[in-house]
Amino acid sequence: MKKSVYSIVLMDDVIKEVDRQAYLMGTSRSNLINQILAEHLSCVTPEMRMREIFDSLSDMIGSSFRIQQQRSASLMTLKTALDYKYRPTLSYKVELERAPDDRMGTLRVQIRTQSEPLIELFNSFFVYRIKLEKRLLEARGRTDTEFTLTSGCFTRKLLKGGITDDKAGEAISQYLNQLNRAVQTYFSAPQQFADYAPTLKRSTRLCWSTLYYRVSVLVYK
Repeated sequence: MKKSVYSIVLMDDVIKEVDRQAYLMGTSRSNLINQILAEHLSCVTPEMRMREIFDSLSDMIGSSFRIQQQRSASLMTLKTALDYKYRPTLSYKVELERAPDDRMGTLRVQIRTQSEPLIELFNSFFVYRIKLEKRLLEARGRTDTEFTLTSGCFTRKLLKGGITDDKAGEAISQYLNQLNRAVQTYFSAPQQFADYAPTLKRSTRLCWSTLYYRVSVLVYK
């Protein structure tokens, strides 16, 4: 969305309150003024678009997730406890692009632990998951997938489709719910995961098929 520089005259008391609110919201003075004017004039801003996506995601996400308060309009963090000894925490971070092109944002999944064996389990699951998702994407004729796996951190890009923002939030929530079920199943019984893998694979394929025909945020056309 194109921006230009304009000079306006405002009361000192107004600017003081704008600066206070901007600090609380984790944004800039100019951006907050732009949001206020856009909402008053019924213009759509990136913040309004991201808010609609996150509102839809919040409505659809499973009860196992805890949504964390964020100061940034472009970021939502969801946390859940693993069904594993000491109940380690998984963090799912969805960060949206202010001006998306073919990518609407990024998903990052991290495990909070100092345990090397636990990190190895996390990494081994996502090695499996990346291979599965790549096969599903390649079946759609796309090989330019974007996945990253470092120690205890999985990252993938979320793709932009020609859909409404509430449907984008719905698509992301479906993906997160299905992914979290697979992660929880793996950590609950790592040695028996091979027995559950075919069922999880079918549920993943079904989830992706539904997303593919309804939206194109997570699956390439």
